[in-house]
Amino acid sequence: MNGAVVTVGAELLAGRTADTNATWLCRQLHDRGVTVERVTTVPDRVGDIARVVNEYRAEYDAVVVTGGLGPTHDDVTMAGIAAAFGRSLERNDEALTWLTEEGGYTREELTTGTADLPRGARPLHNEVGVAPGAVVESVYVLPGVPQEMKTMFELVADEFTGQPLFREVVVADEPESALVGRIEELRTEFDVTVGSYPGDGVRISIESADEDLTEAAAAWVRERVEERDSEPPS
Repeated sequence: MNGAVVTVGAELLAGRTADTNATWLCRQLHDRGVTVERVTTVPDRVGDIARVVNEYRAEYDAVVVTGGLGPTHDDVTMAGIAAAFGRSLERNDEALTWLTEEGGYTREELTTGTADLPRGARPLHNEVGVAPGAVVESVYVLPGVPQEMKTMFELVADEFTGQPLFREVVVADEPESALVGRIEELRTEFDVTVGSYPGDGVRISIESADEDLTEAAAAWVRERVEERDSEPPS
């Protein structure tokens, strides 16, 4: 299973808010064996959201979109999703009923448009906020507030499945440039994915779907590099 993450918000593009949602979602999806191939941030514009989502849903097995949910003037994500599918945006009775019967709100307390979702969408109830999310075919739409997003993701987490990867990290106490030859040899000897990340030492990350192969590749590296005593925080 492969996928893409789309975050929505002018505040992200202006650098006023760190995009922690994308990082968290990528980790969650990766841990479930999903290969994330794109992370894209778009402004609060219906056309931009629709264009990117329409492209990605055709290319990837799943698209996760966060941000821009609610009834205010700049909350246009649901309208963008509806446009991507060529559907109307309309009141979702299931979402509205949940808000009034389980969410603790009266209809008078809810702003017009709060429960509007793309036609035929499966609503995702917001257990720690107000604005509902939705699933439209392979597109999952979640709130931008981190705690709301994380809580709602758990409702659909089991729908993201793939081949789990095993990971080993070796921290070399050598310059990255000095490791180039050995890393190339590692890639030749073992069918694994290798990354090198300089910092406090050089973290050599080794991943594959075969646990024994991953461990063997890591052991091969440890025999050939000057290793630091401990791995720095990832």
